[in-house]
Amino acid sequence: MGYLMVIKYATLIFPLVAFLFTIPFILREYHKYGSISPLKSIITYLFIYYLLCAYFLVILPLPKISEVAKMTSPRMQLVPFDFVFDFLKNSSLEIRNPATYLKALKESYFYVPLFNIFLTLPFGIFLRYYFKCNKKQVIIFSFLLSLFFELTQLSGLYFIYPRGYRLFDVDDLILNTLGGLFGYFLSRLVTHFIPQMDKINEKARERGKIVSGFRRSVAFLVDFFIVMFIDLLVIVYWKDNIYLTMTLAIFYYIIIPLVLKGSTLAQKFLNIVVIDDENKNNLSKLLLRKFLAIAIYIIIPFSLCYINLNIKKELIRELLGIVIIGIIFIFYLLSTIKYLFTKKEMLYEKISKTKLKSTIE
Repeated sequence: MGYLMVIKYATLIFPLVAFLFTIPFILREYHKYGSISPLKSIITYLFIYYLLCAYFLVILPLPKISEVAKMTSPRMQLVPFDFVFDFLKNSSLEIRNPATYLKALKESYFYVPLFNIFLTLPFGIFLRYYFKCNKKQVIIFSFLLSLFFELTQLSGLYFIYPRGYRLFDVDDLILNTLGGLFGYFLSRLVTHFIPQMDKINEKARERGKIVSGFRRSVAFLVDFFIVMFIDLLVIVYWKDNIYLTMTLAIFYYIIIPLVLKGSTLAQKFLNIVVIDDENKNNLSKLLLRKFLAIAIYIIIPFSLCYINLNIKKELIRELLGIVIIGIIFIFYLLSTIKYLFTKKEMLYEKISKTKLKSTIE
């Protein structure tokens, strides 16, 4: 299979893998730095894309199981540096004849070992630049990555196939490890084109001292999903008990913030705390903030809908219902945009004189 086809498959799978990785990545960055660096995000997803390409180069093309079952070729090659002897013995190279040098370099006996070095060269670069690994760590991790690839081949793609359809080659372990080591030395060139990771993280931490709209939205969504998960457990084990659900919601959104001094579980993890206009944890203002948020976004909209439903005249009820739903929709939409994309105070924050503060230092 051509290398372009492998890249094509990696490109098709990448969005799914990136999506699964995004939520943990966002939570980690907000927890550690308080903000997300666009440059670091690009580098991170490039690393994931590279690993996908490397993995597909190892396993593709996938043969038919029936074809693999008929294979009788050796499964392992355990002689170190056999590729050197293979090159000297089978290639067109003649030491005394320089005219054969270029031809020998174009043959698989030369470029296949070379590609095995290139396969993990980016891995070594990423390890040193992104993860700050030293030389010994790069050698170990490069070897382990290569061993993972070789065991994937030896096991027949984790025993999906009756035997390995590619050769387990000790030379690949040597060459891949060597490629990672070369990448370690080449990583110095990276810092000539992009900032060092320490500087990127330092800038992210500096931005994280202010709570962005997206950060507080992530905290809101995480809290929401935690409550929904607890509510699901309640439904499964205690059936649909509205009073128990409300009690748990009150406990989560009011009692826990009181214990954690102004933070829900998600806000605590993302380094966010609710304080008053004097930068203090004021209990009464915290409770007022919670009550106003519930009143403005739940009680009032649902009360208007309930009142409208009890209007007896059908024409008035329908017309007024359209107006009320329209107003509520626009209100929710504008509030969401303001909450997500701006750092402006919400209405319940202005009235309660509270705000969100970052605990990143």
